[in-house]
Amino acid sequence: MTKHAHPQQHDHADRPPVERHCDVAVIGGSAAGLTAALQLARQRRTVVVVDDGTPRNAPAEHMHGYLGREAVAPSELLTIGREEVRGYGGEVLTGRVLAVRPAKDGRFRVELSGGHTLLARRVLAATGIRDELPDIEGLAQRWGRDVIHCPFCHGYEVRDQRLVQIITHPMGLHPTALLRHLTDGLTVVLHDVAGWDDRAEVTVSQLEDAGVPVVRTDVRRVVTGRDGAVTGVELVDGRVLEADAVLVGTRFHARIEVLAPLGVVGSAHPTGMGEVLEVDPMTGQTAVPGVYAAGNVTDPSLQVLPSAAHGGRVGAMIAFSLAEEDLRSRARPSGEEGDWDARYGTGERMWSGNPNGTLVAEVEGMPPGRVLDVGAGEGGDALWLAGRGWEVTASDISGTALQHVGAAAESRGVPVTLLHGDANAPGVFEPGAYDLVSLQYGSFLRTPEQRGLRNLLDAVAPGGTLLVVSHDLAPMREAVDPAEHTWMFDPGAYVGVEEIAAALAEQEGWTVLTHETRPRPAGAASSHHVDDIVLRAVRQDV
Repeated sequence: MTKHAHPQQHDHADRPPVERHCDVAVIGGSAAGLTAALQLARQRRTVVVVDDGTPRNAPAEHMHGYLGREAVAPSELLTIGREEVRGYGGEVLTGRVLAVRPAKDGRFRVELSGGHTLLARRVLAATGIRDELPDIEGLAQRWGRDVIHCPFCHGYEVRDQRLVQIITHPMGLHPTALLRHLTDGLTVVLHDVAGWDDRAEVTVSQLEDAGVPVVRTDVRRVVTGRDGAVTGVELVDGRVLEADAVLVGTRFHARIEVLAPLGVVGSAHPTGMGEVLEVDPMTGQTAVPGVYAAGNVTDPSLQVLPSAAHGGRVGAMIAFSLAEEDLRSRARPSGEEGDWDARYGTGERMWSGNPNGTLVAEVEGMPPGRVLDVGAGEGGDALWLAGRGWEVTASDISGTALQHVGAAAESRGVPVTLLHGDANAPGVFEPGAYDLVSLQYGSFLRTPEQRGLRNLLDAVAPGGTLLVVSHDLAPMREAVDPAEHTWMFDPGAYVGVEEIAAALAEQEGWTVLTHETRPRPAGAASSHHVDDIVLRAVRQDV
């Protein structure tokens, strides 16, 4: 735990670029990417998912074939999945990856919109594929609704309806037998068929023998009614085939342009319908060591459920690769500690050095005692408290940050005890030992059992005070174009002030004195005005 960066507001163009470190950067936050991230977060790896909100199934209102989630909207699955990842401390950032390049130390530089960067030990591409529809008027406008491409995804929903299947490639005949079983209102149209062969002609003959109408005329457009829904398919000869839905195959392209600087390229799919990213069938690793891929970027036939399963498998393989690498180096690194150490190790001050104005106001009138400054950062608050007679313990996950605190304390001649530890570590804080526990803009990752939160509350002595000050994060909830900017911190992955307030309400022996939003006092290192959320509570004296 250490100080978190202040919120990035809507005038983000003038914000300085941020560089963060993580174990794994996941590109793409749909089923495959989120499932992989969940696997990795549960292995205590720092994982950052970057998602630009352009999933392949975005036009679809519902997804099918996902056991336990049948007919759920894709957006609902993603919302649930993101919360599950965040529940284990994984971050999901809204933004766009522009390029991935090799770094000098064997890691990867993941360049993001807004000029920001992730340095990652591993990269997982869960970017999916881009569908290319035939150049037929009206197809794209109804894509994912009543213009469909997969009998398993949407076939049941068009059962017993008038269905026109437009064939543009011999492989388009592959699902036709399935469609015949779903409806007796099927008509097949052979439109500008390229690469026709004898085997395809045999299939067409079988369809005709089975009573399926086959039309050998190109399509001009898809016809829609006043409500916008499909009503038919107009042929180039002027005929209109009545239809309630249209099925058409697509060509597909793996979305891997961001991996081009690494030399990663796509491979032709055996069907001849597009290209995919080839990976090791066991591990999911690409031809570039340390770069993996999961989901339908590797296989266009994968629906949501198998994409998620593939992501889970590849996520596990990445966890194995990191663990084996650490074993060889006899290391047990903390990705979170490394991230903060890198930021505090730049040689440039991150904060103003001033004590937080809200802390100064809240502490006024309190008799000095033992205080735990959680997430001390560069020590502005700890040094101010020590100078006023408090017996200070400054805690931070970053050893580099604590070195700054120790050097400053020595130069000022004030005593400060340094505690290097993660707020989520067992027994990190002495229970019931502090008259004041102060968490000023601090952050620690969420865990399902709320270990860090319990450590925080348990450290307060009977009769002692808990003071939590947090940024009002409303500016971070404003919509930003992912192509232009990336939010570099995910507040949902960290224990927030509202979560702490809820825990206090559930526990006996606490009195909440203050829980309010107020203007932030001057003095802190911030280029813009923000509001503070202040939570002050007293533990019952026993």
